[in-house]
Parts: sequence; structure tokens; C-alpha cells
Amino acid sequence: MDFDVPAELRAYLGALDGFIEAEIVPLQARDDNERFFDHRREHARTDWDNDGWPRPEWEALLAEMRRRADRAGHYRFALPSEIGGSDGTNLQMAVIREHLAAKGLGLHNDLQNESSIVGNHPFIKMMLAKGTDAQKAEFIEPCLQGERGVAFGLTEPEHGSDATHLDTTAVKDGDEWVINGVKRFNTGMHHASHDMVYARTSGDDGDADGITCFLVPTSTPGVELGTFWWTFNMPTDHPDVHFTAVRVGDDTIFGELGRGLELANMFVHENRIRQAASSLGAAQYCIDRSVGYAKERAPFGRPLWLNQAIQFPLAELATEAAMLRVLVRETAWRMDRQHHMDVTDKVSMCNYRANRLVCQAADQAIQTFGGMGYTRHEPFEHIYRHHRRYRITEGAEEIQIRRVAGILFGRAAKR
Repeated sequence: MDFDVPAELRAYLGALDGFIEAEIVPLQARDDNERFFDHRREHARTDWDNDGWPRPEWEALLAEMRRRADRAGHYRFALPSEIGGSDGTNLQMAVIREHLAAKGLGLHNDLQNESSIVGNHPFIKMMLAKGTDAQKAEFIEPCLQGERGVAFGLTEPEHGSDATHLDTTAVKDGDEWVINGVKRFNTGMHHASHDMVYARTSGDDGDADGITCFLVPTSTPGVELGTFWWTFNMPTDHPDVHFTAVRVGDDTIFGELGRGLELANMFVHENRIRQAASSLGAAQYCIDRSVGYAKERAPFGRPLWLNQAIQFPLAELATEAAMLRVLVRETAWRMDRQHHMDVTDKVSMCNYRANRLVCQAADQAIQTFGGMGYTRHEPFEHIYRHHRRYRITEGAEEIQIRRVAGILFGRAAKR
């Protein structure tokens, strides 16, 4: 068993570093784009007078980053070669996402927007696996080019983690489906062309089967944006969306009728393992910065690091990071060889422990840096506020632990 990162992947990490220095760092330095990353970042990114939406100039900068990464052959790394990717594996992506996050805040890998030079493309993978030929033609390349955007509408006002109890329904009426319901935290709907709307089409509350995913054009009559929820880390693109007698055809069904939660599981498992790797990288960044500062700082005439009160918390965080690194990479390796639901407990372990770790590491960095750590001139408050979200989204921490316990006590996960 070889735990070394393969030479080919190490070389690719070097190529990414070179691309960042040649293309992304100069772009970030141009036209005062540093305002999106330094102490001004939250204000620079947020249009406070427009429901807290992302400012257009911020999203334009992210789009330019993606264009450059795509032109250089990095953005589609994880996708199949037939659509311009490099057939990247889950294991490779885990190593890459950790590597990029460990660099700290920057245009190369802005996790607040799930935006990176090496893209995370769960919707594209879902489309490749479950879409019709017509849907693939309509969505894959336009989405990769930024010409279309697809939001994810699963959570509801009364149902977050309990996705089998959705109130949103879709009823067949002749050749059409009539959708009624409300979605909450429907991320990306401020500019989305379509929304993945999960609605019950058959069965009873609590049944995993009977929920269908519809690709609803956001211009369809009856689709209306509601409250944009201002969150711990702004800007926001997380509104309520109201669906009132929304009529769509059979061609909007994504995947199999009544099997929509299979798609949702594919989406969250892709995201959970990537989140785990990114959170691990961000945690390592906080640990490394804290250690470096403790070596430089000398209060009371002696190096700060000589104090056990500084040493021990950082030693424990470093230990946790080292153990998680092995688990994340093993789990990603298994995802390349097994169905994701066969390793669902391991994915949950990685996700909830890594997301908890980065919050602890960011908090410890604030404490180690003291007063400066509490300012926005250091990135730790931003890292904390962003990653704190991951302990709730994509399945709350408690849901992840329950998944682990269910497998532990013999309750097999449903595919």
C-alpha cells in the first residue's frame, strides 16, 4: 500500500501553482480586485441595496477566472475527456482541493462561491449519468460556458434534512405537470436559467420513492422569488422560491420518474467529499499560519510557541488533520471503485469531521493571533463564517452522524 501522492499528480499540482502565479495572481492584483479578498471583502462582494445579492463586478471577476482556467485546461479536470475534461478521479480531486484551499483566500479557489480553477461540477456529472440526449445538449456545454445556470431546489421552509417529507407536489394534468410549493435556500436563483425542483409525484410522506426532479425554467409563469436570506457570510444567493400552478412538460423530468432522491444523493455525495477535502485544506492553512505566528511572536521576552497553552491546541489540530487526510483520501479512492452509497458512511465521517475541524482551526488561529486575529485584516473570521455553513448544508452534522450510526448498527443505506 503506497500512501505517497503519485508523481504525475504532484507534477499537476505544480502546473496548477504555475498557472495561478502566471494568470490568477496578476488578475487578482489588477483594478483593485484585492478588495474582494482583503479586509474589504464582504462589502466589496455584497450589493447591500439589492437584497444583499453578489455585486456584478464580483461575479464578473469569478467568470473571468473560470474562463482562464478553462482555456488552460484546468476547469474541467474532473470531467470526462469527451467533454473536454481530464477524467480526473475522486482521489485526485481530493488532493487538489485540499492543496488549493491550503493556500488561503484567493481568486484561485474562492470557496464562498464554490468557485475554483479546478471546478466542482456535480450537476454536469448528474446530467452525464441521468440526462436525456436532448437535456445533455441543452445543458452541459452551456453550463460550462456560463451561458446557463441551474439552481438546486430541495430544502423547504418546513423540511430541511427530512427530504422525504416534501410539501412541494407535482400533479399530472394531461400532458403537463402542475407544480405547487415553496423552496428555501434555493442557492443560485438570482441568475439561474433553470431550477432543479424536487417534488412529490406519488407515494406518501416519508417514502424515498415517489419524489421527482424537474428542470424548471425560471421564466415559467408561476415561479416567483421570495425573501433572500441574509446569512452569516454575505453576499447571499439563497432565496425562497414560490411555485404556484407552474406547468411543465415531461421533457423537464430529470432522471427517472419518482427516483429524484437518487439524483439528490449523487449531488450531495459529490459535494460532501469535495467539501471535506477543502475544509481540511483550509484547516491546515489556519494551523500553519498559527504555528508561523507563534514562532515569530515573542511576548514577555520569550517565543510564544514555548507556551504549552499555544502548543497543545495546535498539536491536537495537526493530529486531527493528519488522521482526516488519510480517511478523506481513502474514501475518495473507494468512491472511484464503488457506488457512492456503498461508502456513504465514510463520506459522512469525512464531511462532518473536516467541517468541524476547520471551524476549530480558524477559531484557534484567531486566539493565537490575539487582537489581530479578530480583525478582518486576517482571513480567519471569513474562513470560520464560510465553513460554519458546511456543518449545516449538504446534510446537517447530526444527519451525517446519524448516517454513520445507521450503517454501524446494520441499517443499510438505500441506493
